[in-house]
Amino acid sequence: MSEQMRVLVVEDDCVSSEFLSATLTCYGYAVTTASNGREALELLRSGQYRIVVSDWEMPEMNGDELCRQVRAREWNAYVYIMLVTLFDGIDHVVEGLRAGADDFLSKPYHPEELRVRLRTAERILSLESRDVLLFAMAKLTESRDNDTGMHLDRIREYCRILAQELSAWPEYHDEIDGEYIQLLYLTSPLHDIGKVGIPDSVLLKPGPLTPEEFEVMKQHTTIGGETLQAVTMAHPEARYLSMARDIAFTHHERWDGSGYPFGLREREIPLCGRLTALADVYDALTSRRIYKAKMGHAQARQIIFDGSGSHFDPDVVEAFRRREDEFTRVANLLNASPEATAAPLAAAPPAVQPALV
Repeated sequence: MSEQMRVLVVEDDCVSSEFLSATLTCYGYAVTTASNGREALELLRSGQYRIVVSDWEMPEMNGDELCRQVRAREWNAYVYIMLVTLFDGIDHVVEGLRAGADDFLSKPYHPEELRVRLRTAERILSLESRDVLLFAMAKLTESRDNDTGMHLDRIREYCRILAQELSAWPEYHDEIDGEYIQLLYLTSPLHDIGKVGIPDSVLLKPGPLTPEEFEVMKQHTTIGGETLQAVTMAHPEARYLSMARDIAFTHHERWDGSGYPFGLREREIPLCGRLTALADVYDALTSRRIYKAKMGHAQARQIIFDGSGSHFDPDVVEAFRRREDEFTRVANLLNASPEATAAPLAAAPPAVQPALV
């Protein structure tokens, strides 16, 4: 763990408390002890503890009553409670679950069992932290551009459609599973997070960018990627951060190596970046922006097809072809700009067209 997880041990027996504390400290946790539920509640008010390991039978306040008190209060974050008990009957399990316990450990227990159960608790708590963090970062991106909100919703839907299609192909069986698809859905909205570092004069310009402005705009990939890389290094166990970083860095790379910022080609580009690249371009083409009109699906699909093997991974283009009806359904359902489809994009130097940056 990059930072010690704090665990509150609630146990009235001194020997058991010391043994449990020593075991958890050996496993890398920062441990605080309380001798009963009432004392534990006071400690929990500090907001420092996300995991509680509590004995069931204690003076003043039992473990099940501690659970009820914790669940009855509003906390800034979820508190995971594991009850340790001598009881092994189903009635006590049901009683504990009703009180709000998350897990049970029967005495006597093996220390390794405790360790595994606490790792499970950490994974569950990390899901809450993950979703909050991703939502906050996505909203940060949206705050710079009023057009971005529904764009982020559409991007993640498009990415999920493409990944679901490829997951059924034998060659992607070991690379794309349900967890991968869910992570892609959660992290693809962060592809343009680096645009928070781009000046408004470039980001919100109502027209084609000059070559100099385009070079500034291109920096959003490295700004976003390097920011997420720093977070990834601090939390290497968080796989979703690695995917978010890869997407931010590589969603403007091209299959033929002519993209940016690294000039990667073909499978040097992470799959998540190749998927997001197509989703991003399709949405840019079929959505209205301050600098362009909305393009129809037929015209956009032809641009996608023409880019197979140059701009886009041919497999991703084929996945798009097989599921394009779902793309149009999402576009119609989540289009924040209901204006009728307009004429093709105004003429501009292809490499500088802001719809694709």
